[in-house]
Amino acid sequence: MIAMKVMKFGGTSVGSIESLLNLRNIVNAQTKPVIVVVSAMGGFTNQLLAMCEQAQQRDISCLDVLETARKRHHDAIDGVVIDSMRDEVHATIDRFIDESLKTYYLALATNPHMPVDEIGRLCDAIVAHGEILSSAIVAGMFEDSVPHLSLNYMRTVPDGTGRVLDWEETERLVKSDFASMTDGVHVAQGFISRDKESGDVTNLGRGGSDFTAAILAALLEADSLEIWTDVDGFMTADPRTHPEATVIPTMTYEQAQQMCDAGAKVIYPPTIAPVAARHIPVWVKNTFNPSAPGTVIIDN
Repeated sequence: MIAMKVMKFGGTSVGSIESLLNLRNIVNAQTKPVIVVVSAMGGFTNQLLAMCEQAQQRDISCLDVLETARKRHHDAIDGVVIDSMRDEVHATIDRFIDESLKTYYLALATNPHMPVDEIGRLCDAIVAHGEILSSAIVAGMFEDSVPHLSLNYMRTVPDGTGRVLDWEETERLVKSDFASMTDGVHVAQGFISRDKESGDVTNLGRGGSDFTAAILAALLEADSLEIWTDVDGFMTADPRTHPEATVIPTMTYEQAQQMCDAGAKVIYPPTIAPVAARHIPVWVKNTFNPSAPGTVIIDN
């Protein structure tokens, strides 16, 4: 496999012009190629879900909220996207909002007898747009960007209680989609996926963008995985209640998994296993304090 790293940027890291500019500086400092996996803009996934609830109550004021979200994305484009890509990214945002999101919300609002399963499928399709819109902006920030669509290769199957990743099919599709990867900034969405059989849009659960990045890192045998967030790393305690807390510089996979399982919200718990199995180092770093050393998760 080609030498590269996977870098995941969470919602706060793509949530403002300031954080997006930090992201650009961080990525531009890397040796290419890199895969950049992005979450939806901070708070936008919650907005999309709240609008689903509004629409089901026949409350079309959700469309007003959608217009506010449109402006937020357009303002970000004007603040960070390179000149040559700006018009195209503006058009992409408008197309997904006008041709997809508005249509979906109106379908929910005007069909009071829609089956529960269909409502679920529609809401999954709606919530996928958070990552799609943010990734369009991030891809527009780099001259050498190569966009990828996670819906083309992330596959899930039902497991009786929910959905799980179909590793075999996902591996086949990931290796095909990234087969020609040589240089540049490869931009992908976290969280979103498709059902293997039906093709319906699904997701990997809240926090699933971390998991997406770990899957790509494992299947493509990346040199490292970096999780960029709004904290300096794993801490000895919650700094909000323990101001004396300090960053843990090095952890084992087992230690990190135990902290995640115990409720530490630094990394989505399923993220650890795929990279641990391939002995891929994981760095947790702060988009707003990139010079901080962060926490590295490695073997014993």
